[in-house]
Parts: sequence; C-alpha cells; structure tokens
Amino acid sequence: MADVLSVGVNLKSFAQAISASQALSSSMSWVFDCLKDGMRTKETLEGQERAFTAHFQDNLHSVNRDLNELERLSNLVGKPSENHLLHNSGLLSLDPMQDKTPLYSQLLQAYKWSNKLQYHAGLASGLLNQQSLKHSANQMGVSAKRRPKAQPTTLVLPPQYVDDVISHIDRMFPEMSIHLSRPNGTSAMLRMTLGKVLKVIVVMRRLFIDRMIVKGYNENVYVEDGKLDIWSKSNYQVFQKVTDHATTVLLHCQLPQMPDVVVCSFMTWLRRYIKLFQAPCQCCGKFLQDGLPLTWRDFRTLEAFHDTCWQ
Repeated sequence: MADVLSVGVNLKSFAQAISASQALSSSMSWVFDCLKDGMRTKETLEGQERAFTAHFQDNLHSVNRDLNELERLSNLVGKPSENHLLHNSGLLSLDPMQDKTPLYSQLLQAYKWSNKLQYHAGLASGLLNQQSLKHSANQMGVSAKRRPKAQPTTLVLPPQYVDDVISHIDRMFPEMSIHLSRPNGTSAMLRMTLGKVLKVIVVMRRLFIDRMIVKGYNENVYVEDGKLDIWSKSNYQVFQKVTDHATTVLLHCQLPQMPDVVVCSFMTWLRRYIKLFQAPCQCCGKFLQDGLPLTWRDFRTLEAFHDTCWQ
C-alpha cells in the first residue's frame, strides 16, 4: 500500500484521524457554548427549556458521533515500529545484507533483554538485602577477603604498546601520516592525513576507536585553543557520508580479543579513500552521482561504490 510507510503507520488514516480529532474538539466547544449561553430565547419558560434540551442533545449526539469515528480511525492508523536510538548503532541498519547479517535487529533484542535483566536483577538484589547472611569469624575461621576481579587484558594495555601499534601502521602506509597525542591522559588522539584528500580525527580508548571525524584536506581540525576539534562535522556532504560509513565499518568490526588487528584492518580500509575523487563505481561505472563521488568502500573487497549503488 502506497500510504503505509515502513514504520507501520497508515498515513491516510492518520490524516483522517487528525480531522476527526478536530471535529471532536469543535463538537465539545459547541456543548460548552450551549451550556454557557443557556436559555436566551424569547419564548415562554416551557418553550425555552424544550428548545435548550433539544439543542443540548443534538450537541451531545455530535460529540458521541465524532468520538466513535476517532476511535474507529485510531485502530486503522497502526503503531510505529520500535526504533531505539542507541547512539551510532542505528548506522548498522544501512547494511544491505540484512538477511545474512541482521546485526541491528539482534542488537535491539539484546537491548530489550538487557533492560529486563537489569530490572529483575534489581528485584533480586532487594530480596537478598532483606535476607542478608551474617557470617561470624568462628564460622569462617579467618576473615575472607574478596579477590580482585581479573580484568580483561585488552583493557589494561600499556600506552607504549598502543604507540608501537600506531607507529607500525604509520610505517605500513607511507601515503598516510599519523600524529599521536594524549592531551587528556592515557587516551590517545590521532590526527591522520591521507594524501591531499582528507583528514581524520580519531579518539581512542586504549586500542578501541571511540569516535572519528572525517574532514576535507583544507578544513581546519583545531579549535581556538589549539586542541583537536572532535565534535564539529565537516562542512562538505561528501566527508559527512564518509564519516557515517567509517562509523558503520567500526561497528561491524569489533574483536575485543585482538584490537590491534581491528585497528590495522580499519586503517587498510580507510586507506582506499586515497582515490576518493578518481575511482569509478564498480556498479554503474560513473564517477559522480547526484553531484557526489564514490563515498563507500566495501570492507571485504575494498571496491568503490556510490552511496546508492551499493545499497
């Protein structure tokens, strides 16, 4: 049906429901106006009461009619599909292979399950606090100390190891220059320049990429105090699309056990944008589409596509 969007809302019925709600509002106004004006006719008292009662009943019938119509249309409108804004995870829905890699739908299910788990865990915690166990020193023999929980090794990587990985990547790709800094402690920030095509600002937590911004080669990447600007988007639509695609690739490529492999693979993918304005589309063979060059690079084959061709 042309009037039904993918969000599950019937637009035609929705418009009719709005009109019905306006009609219901008008009918209610007539009822209150009737009560406000009262009996102001020049007839006898008995005639005034009869005319007022008839007019008031007509207004109530109008309200009842409009209310029934609005209830009927509300059942035809439908409900919008659930759409949880989980930060950048919404970009996962751009994956054209939903039948093979339904990551976004699985992520929504995991999000719902996590909320339910948190709710039940809170109930269980309250019950356990009411039934708290008291262990004396005689029962335990000696006071038991909790052993510190072992943290994953990927979260305690020394800064020198991160520096070595970035230096290795910098040597692998001579056309890509990488400048590493740590203005806020241990978290690394990368200012990357890919040829004379674009610049990339990367915010890292150990070897995990938290955020990245792609800008044009001639755009300013610093704020007034000389620090890297990690919030402002590019002024050009082409680099905004490259930023969205890069974020999509990062969400797909997560391997906590080997973060160095993920970073190296991502840099290999990003390096393909050295020919952002030179490579033809592998689907249509054109260089431009809607005034934009090829902003998508396939992560598996590294081939170039237009934003609409690969979808």
